[in-house]
Amino acid sequence: MQIYEKPVRLLMKDMADAFALKPGQTFTKHQAIDWFAQHYPKIKTATITAHLVKLSTNASSRVHYNLHAGADDLFFRIDPSHFRLYDSKQDAVPINSAGDKAETEPPIDEEEEPESSAKFAYEKDLQNYLAKNLAKIEPGLRLYDEEEITGIEFPVGRRSIDILAVSATGDLVVIELKVSHGYDRVVGQLMRYMAWIRKNLAEPGQKVRGVIVAREISEDLLLACSELQNVLLLEYEISVSLKAVALESGT
Repeated sequence: MQIYEKPVRLLMKDMADAFALKPGQTFTKHQAIDWFAQHYPKIKTATITAHLVKLSTNASSRVHYNLHAGADDLFFRIDPSHFRLYDSKQDAVPINSAGDKAETEPPIDEEEEPESSAKFAYEKDLQNYLAKNLAKIEPGLRLYDEEEITGIEFPVGRRSIDILAVSATGDLVVIELKVSHGYDRVVGQLMRYMAWIRKNLAEPGQKVRGVIVAREISEDLLLACSELQNVLLLEYEISVSLKAVALESGT
């Protein structure tokens, strides 16, 4: 839903003009947040952060948003907090699809268990399936969508939520996926994401809940969540069916 006469993606261009950015000159995420707070206070911090990602040509997660070909190539992300204008003469070709390489995307300053390429691809398949079938998690659950920003790979600080959804009663639901085992360390990650959403996106009184989906829920994760009232644990199963294909007989 669009709040002001212009969508946020165009307001971002107005912001860049207001900053009078010169080639190579940087600005910070906090400067962007402060500018919107002064001129368009109804725009939430989370929406501003998401648009900085969407409009950054070297941010791989921008492909999950509704990109306007060529028109959304505005910024270049130096690190999660610093940006400059995109320079087509010196910067790599913008990332506009999942197949584009993110060779110039800045590293995330957070230690995370490395994933194999096969595991990563598998998690993306699971993410895409659940994003289109959220009712399997909870009836009435739908993908978050506001100002052309969807809940797939929703940016929260220096990381991103696998799926951000909205319940039938209006709760914000943070969904984290683990393609194999779900261990207790994911609880801290989920709690951090939920706290960020509560602070930067949720309306006063709006509930924020969490869901962990894994191939197998470990005993330590079950124990870690046993005292939490707002976290749901789910195990998924995959089934495969085969059918014979009739061959044409030779003549």
